[in-house]
Amino acid sequence: MIRTSLAFPASVLFLSLCIPQAARPQSLVDNPGPPPPSTVAPHVPQAQPPNPTQSSTIVVRPNLTEEQMADLYMARKEYREASQLYKRLAEQNPQNAVYLNKLGISLHQQAALGPALKFYERAVKVDPTYADAANNIGTIYYQRKKYSKAIKAYHKAIAIRNDMPVLYSNLAYAYFEDKKFEQAIASFRQALALDPQLFERNSSRNGSILQDRTVGDRGKFYFLLAKSFAEAGNLDRCLVYLRKAKDEGYKELAAIKMDPSFAAVIQNPAIQEILAPRPEDNPQI
Repeated sequence: MIRTSLAFPASVLFLSLCIPQAARPQSLVDNPGPPPPSTVAPHVPQAQPPNPTQSSTIVVRPNLTEEQMADLYMARKEYREASQLYKRLAEQNPQNAVYLNKLGISLHQQAALGPALKFYERAVKVDPTYADAANNIGTIYYQRKKYSKAIKAYHKAIAIRNDMPVLYSNLAYAYFEDKKFEQAIASFRQALALDPQLFERNSSRNGSILQDRTVGDRGKFYFLLAKSFAEAGNLDRCLVYLRKAKDEGYKELAAIKMDPSFAAVIQNPAIQEILAPRPEDNPQI
């Protein structure tokens, strides 16, 4: 199978380039995501499910292939037009896992989770070594709040490719929402070991969806990130997320004095300042 590449602007969903799995470059995205966990990323838009069979006029530029034109529609966030072209490509090339995955992404961006899942699963069936499609299956389950299934899918993706930080990051979020906090922090550590700047830069691979970063218990979430950065020896990022945990009202900050993960940073004056109680925490009666 031959897979060609085309670069686009950035997006929260990472679009797969058509090149062999082992040679796929770092992802390019079509939106300024992912935001660091200090902000809440928007959910996948709740648009009306598309009708991929609905006819419309698609003009393919003479100097572009159909796939390149579809990729261009994706970059412009014209997902309906992109899905129509990807659907035609997939019908013409039913054993092309990349076309199936891209069709899934274009539908996913239109909030058509069921049809998107179907094409991701077809992509994995055609190419069992396609980690991007396996990751995208996990993200569908994550958005449906079926976290155990999401975790299973992410582990499958990691078993295929263990060098993709986005897979460990997505797995960590799924563990977090499933309230398996120790597994979540272990996965965050693995993600940061592969890419210490994971939350400062758009780091993923083409074709892998980076799920939304909205979490329920933000204080706990920021604390786990601070803990991961402390273990990685990154004091600056540890301080950022420890402050955010405190601002979110996290009640167990004092426990870090006995936590070996913070042993190397606990005496830092900035850490001590964060741990000091604020006047509003003890209002006078």
